[in-house]
Amino acid sequence: MEFSASNLELGRLYFERGDILKAIEFLEPVAQVCLQTKDYEHYLDTLHILFRAYAEYLDFDKIEKEKQRLLDLTGNQGLKMSSKIYYALALCASYKNEHSLALDYSQKALTAGLAEDNKEAVCSGLAISYYCLDRLQDALKEIFNLQVFMDVLDVPQIRISSHILKGQILRKMGKYDQALDVLWQSYDVLKNHKNFYVYVSVMYGLALIYKEAGRIEEARNYINLAKRSVDSDSLKRLSISVNALADTLGSTHKVSQDIVFNASEHSVFEKHQGRVDFNNQFILMDLLKLFLVNPGVSFSKEQLVKHIWKQSYNPAVHDNKIYVTIKRLRQLIEPDVEKPRYIFRSKNGYYLNKDISILIEDKIQRERV
Repeated sequence: MEFSASNLELGRLYFERGDILKAIEFLEPVAQVCLQTKDYEHYLDTLHILFRAYAEYLDFDKIEKEKQRLLDLTGNQGLKMSSKIYYALALCASYKNEHSLALDYSQKALTAGLAEDNKEAVCSGLAISYYCLDRLQDALKEIFNLQVFMDVLDVPQIRISSHILKGQILRKMGKYDQALDVLWQSYDVLKNHKNFYVYVSVMYGLALIYKEAGRIEEARNYINLAKRSVDSDSLKRLSISVNALADTLGSTHKVSQDIVFNASEHSVFEKHQGRVDFNNQFILMDLLKLFLVNPGVSFSKEQLVKHIWKQSYNPAVHDNKIYVTIKRLRQLIEPDVEKPRYIFRSKNGYYLNKDISILIEDKIQRERV
């Protein structure tokens, strides 16, 4: 049996359209044929896509199996440790969150690639590794180098991937407007080079940037586009990220409420901030619920101490504790702490704005306020 370039290309196309299982179905036999015929050049081309497909399908056992086979080939069959091999190993390490190891392999891929004059094989490994290690300036430098390569190599998929990565680097740096501009450039490239997997990734990236920029309604719009498009059976890894962000931003029925309180999940959905997790901050949860079930009712210091701490009020002990607790609660739920719209202070104590819209949810019962 001979190597089939058409099957390799079909596998690549299935991966790009997001049909991961179909991509694996085509690519695994191609890899086997390449191994049998010792066509290692095409074997490595196939393996790069297979690694990404296995990672997307969360099949890390197969990644480890192929990694060991690759190492055996270099040790026993005399296969040269080329830039492509190092890059494949960097992908394996990155998918297993071994980012320092991935960086080491990426640096070796770069050195080998420059010696081979094979720029395409080493374009993105270093930038990804630096990004995962939060070495953002180094990541941006490698993105710049990648863009220089793109002036020579017209590879649309690498160009799009580099734009997405650059957008996420700028997001981490808090440069939201620049990040959005870069993501929209990725979208423009997609108009001419269709790639369903990248489309969902761009929608997810836009939602993440809008969320961190405080533009929650726009974030919800784009995460809803991603959620409607992603196939959770095939794009398992991307689907997990999309659904987690969608949960953080809140489902559509919660958007109309100012605050949705869920004691069972130790969380609140705030209209502008999305999901706010209280984790194990039970005092803050109890205090917020006291306010939520009694909107407009002012609670004195004595009453707060009795309800929340189950103690008798002592100014020397409790005054500062109340002040700090109210401040921490505001920092969690108020869109603008300097201009609170939920928790107000009165002459006699503290109270919740009675004009806001509230929903209290629980797994056992739902109470409408």
